[in-house]
Amino acid sequence: MGFVELALIAVGLSMDAFAVSVCKGLGMRKLNWKHALVIALFFGGFQGIMPVIGWALGTQFESYITSIDHWIAFVLLAFIGAKMLWDAFHEEDECTECKEGEERLDIKELVMLAIATSIDALAIGITFAFLRVDIVPAALAIAATTFVLSFVGVATGNQFGSRFRKPATVAGGVVLILIGLKILLEHLGFLG
Repeated sequence: MGFVELALIAVGLSMDAFAVSVCKGLGMRKLNWKHALVIALFFGGFQGIMPVIGWALGTQFESYITSIDHWIAFVLLAFIGAKMLWDAFHEEDECTECKEGEERLDIKELVMLAIATSIDALAIGITFAFLRVDIVPAALAIAATTFVLSFVGVATGNQFGSRFRKPATVAGGVVLILIGLKILLEHLGFLG
């Protein structure tokens, strides 16, 4: 897997965390840089850990499913991408739960949000195992990308509101589906 593909996957995976970060930024009367940093660390940390867990699970079962690994990679990426598209067009506004003027961080809530937004990264880790991707640089790239986009998301939410949430989620879903299709077509011999 090349750098561009990994970067696109990292950005795609980061979109849920970005959307939630925008919501957290909406709840701040004034941008709190310390809170933005903590939120970004939670989301980036979980997005970096989950692919490693998925990769560890995937390597345990690799010998049993090597002949169909490209199909599994395609299905997982397509499913995750389709779920992101579905969520973008069918979910209620996630930020309706944001409380005006909320100034303190709830660590339990952050852990739950970080887990919820990084489940897709677990599935990507399984896919990485089948594709024999070097997990350490991949996980670091995903963590760093999510950290930066989450930090930016808090600032964006505080500054502009939630108008970028839907387009970002749609773009992330489309990118994941296209990467899954590319992997499948390469293994079937349609792409070099």
